[in-house]
Amino acid sequence: MRDIAEQMLRRAVEDERQEFGSFFLSRFFGLEIAYQGETCIVSFDVERPLFNPQGTLHGGVLATALDISMGHLVNHVAGPGTTLEMKVQYLGAVREGRVTCHASFLKRGRKTFFVQSQASTAAGEPIAHATSTWQLLSRS
Repeated sequence: MRDIAEQMLRRAVEDERQEFGSFFLSRFFGLEIAYQGETCIVSFDVERPLFNPQGTLHGGVLATALDISMGHLVNHVAGPGTTLEMKVQYLGAVREGRVTCHASFLKRGRKTFFVQSQASTAAGEPIAHATSTWQLLSRS
């Protein structure tokens, strides 16, 4: 497990960019980010260093991936924003494989967006669902 953790950290610090698609946490978790129309898809492989003491993927890691999928969608369509609130419902535990989060809009306003993201296993089994409210950041 130590080798995997070292590889994850090395991957994250080898590049100093802090931009959409490549920033420290996305590199550390090994996130792959793609867009299909008005959907953002974030995928990553479950690694043991990301587990909680019960031996499953930590809920905070999953919440982070869900949040990133929604934030990248807002940025891709409307520009940079910030999470005003977020709710996560966990539907199942994950111990291995690949997780994919699909973010989509529930409602779009001029400055405020309501977004959702569904996380599932490679087999398509739902493991978490999140909803959030986003506000666009003022451009200075």
